[in-house]
Amino acid sequence: MATQPASSGASSINNVLTIAGSDPSGGAGIQADLKTFSALGTYGTSVITALTAQNTQGVRGVFPVPASFIAEQLETLLDDVTLDAVKIGMVASREVAEVIADCIGRRRPRWVVLDPVMVAKSGDVLVDDAGIQAVRDILIPLADVITPNLPEAAVLLGSSTPTSNAEMETVMPALRRLGAPYVMLKGGHLQGADCSDLLATPQGTTWLPAPRLATDNLHGTGCSLSSAITACLARQPSEAPVEDAIRAAKQWLHAALEASTRLNVGKGRGPVHHFHEWW
Repeated sequence: MATQPASSGASSINNVLTIAGSDPSGGAGIQADLKTFSALGTYGTSVITALTAQNTQGVRGVFPVPASFIAEQLETLLDDVTLDAVKIGMVASREVAEVIADCIGRRRPRWVVLDPVMVAKSGDVLVDDAGIQAVRDILIPLADVITPNLPEAAVLLGSSTPTSNAEMETVMPALRRLGAPYVMLKGGHLQGADCSDLLATPQGTTWLPAPRLATDNLHGTGCSLSSAITACLARQPSEAPVEDAIRAAKQWLHAALEASTRLNVGKGRGPVHHFHEWW
């Protein structure tokens, strides 16, 4: 998928929304999503679900936004802006999940992508038990695409974390039964030279292979990938296969990871280079 800006006279730019937490270091959450949307030629809007005190080394604190104000943000935005796609990220409580499901369910855009953010790269748990159950029971059935990593899949299923490709295939049927038609189970936490993801579609499952890159700049990779899928879905024709958008998003993220060494952000896990195609 082309990611160059639309030329003058082209059709209008697609509007997309991220519903997620804020990351002051700019590598994950709302900030990463908006950068990704812009890099992929869409117009990004945002609704903040939580403020975090974090940097590239870890999360020190989480301050949830009240559900009533999240609802006000959503309703105010959607009273004015027509959206092509929405990405849902960090949801800190059941009440917030219910608010999002109610609003998005009534005013549903063409595409809904859910990144079930529950565990940070540092291992910090970001969502309480009620929030985890709400993501599983309320938001996953609302989504067209979900993008859990291996620890998140284990949390959603109440099982041990998959440690091999074979175990990824074993847990996929249970993930599919949660209700989303497309499940992208990310294999980045596995060891080895290969870094493949397993994609389930209504037609079956397929592996999306990729070589593992030698980099520690992994902060916000999950946020950036799910928002890239959102942008690619918004931009492609409605009849195009969902898998095309997912493959395009993976290709863009791979290049962003390769270019991450050009950045010098923080002392821990650095971010990907969202604007690698421009500078």
